[in-house]
Amino acid sequence: MLMKPSSYGLTNFIYHCIFILITSLFNNNSETIVLTFLSKHSSLLLLTAALVGFALPTYSAASLPYLPYVLFTLMLFTLIGIDQRSLVKAFFNLSGWGYSLIHGGVTTLVVSSAAIAFGASTELLLAVTAVCATGSLFATPAIVRSMGFEPLTAMAFTITSTLMMPVILYVNLAIFSGDEFSLDLQSYCLRMVIFIFGPMAMAYFIHKNVSRSHLTRIHGKLAQFTIILVFSFPFGLSGQFRFLWNNDRDFAISMLLLALGICVLFFIIGLAFYWRKGKEQAYVAAITSGNRNVLLTYSVAGAFLGPLYLPLIGALQLPIYLQPIVVKFLLKQTTSKTCNLEGK
Repeated sequence: MLMKPSSYGLTNFIYHCIFILITSLFNNNSETIVLTFLSKHSSLLLLTAALVGFALPTYSAASLPYLPYVLFTLMLFTLIGIDQRSLVKAFFNLSGWGYSLIHGGVTTLVVSSAAIAFGASTELLLAVTAVCATGSLFATPAIVRSMGFEPLTAMAFTITSTLMMPVILYVNLAIFSGDEFSLDLQSYCLRMVIFIFGPMAMAYFIHKNVSRSHLTRIHGKLAQFTIILVFSFPFGLSGQFRFLWNNDRDFAISMLLLALGICVLFFIIGLAFYWRKGKEQAYVAAITSGNRNVLLTYSVAGAFLGPLYLPLIGALQLPIYLQPIVVKFLLKQTTSKTCNLEGK
C-alpha cells in the first residue's frame, strides 16, 4: 500500500518512488503499479523534479541538450496513443482554432502591452512574447482528466495551439526583435517540420501499418518507461534559472515573480474568455492556457529567442507545475462549499 507523501516527508517519499520503480520492473503487475503511482503523485513528482534541477544546476544544464530528443520521443508516443479519429476531429474543430488565437494572440497582446508599459528591455520582451506564442503541453489532456474534466476538448486545444505556435512565434519575433531581427527561415522551417510535423506524420504512418491490438499492447508496455522521461523537463530547465539566481539574485527574484504573474494571467485569460460556455469549458481553457510547452518553442527557434528565454522558462517551471496542485485545491474547496450549501 502506498503511503501519502505528507505523512513521512519529502525525502522518504523520493526514496519510496525509486523503490517502487525498481521493484516494479521485476513484478508481473509492474505496468499497473508504476502508472498508478506516477499518475496519483505526478504533480508532486514534477514539482520535485524542478526543485532538484534548481538544486543541481550543473547536472540540469548537462541534460538540457538532450531534452529536444526526449520531447520528440514523448510527442511521438503521445500521438501514437491518441485515437486518430479524435485527432482528425481536433484538426477540423473551429472552436479549437479560435482557442489557439486566444492562447497565442490575445495573451501576446496583453502581456506585451504590460511589458512595454513597465519599460521592459527588448530581450525580456522577446522572451515573454515567445512564451505567449508557445503551444500547450502535450500532457495537458492527462492533467485535465486527473481533475475530473473531459480531456478531448483539451486535446483539441493542445493540437491547434501547437500548430498555431510557429506562425505567432514568427510574427512576435519580427515585431519584438527590433532592428536586429534576423531569422534563418531554412533552419526555422526544418526544426518546425522535425519537432512538430515529424511526430504527427510518424504516428499516422504507424497507425496505418500496425494493427490496433498490437499498437495498444506495445504502447502500454512503453508508457511505463516514457512517462518517467516527463520528469526530465522540469529537471533540465530549472537549472538555467539557478545560474541567474547565482549571478543576480534580485533580478532572479523579479524573474520568478514575472513567471508567476504570466502563469496567473494566462489562466485568467482562458477562464474569462470561456466562462460563458460553462464552468467545465472555462477551467479546461484556463488549465490549457497555463500549461506551456516552452521546450518545443526552444527546440524550434533556439538562439533566436534571446538570452533571457532560458532563465525565464527555468523560472516558469515552479508556477507551471504548481498550477495543477493549486487548481485541484480550489476545485475541492468549491465543491465542498457547494455541498455544504446544498445540505443546508
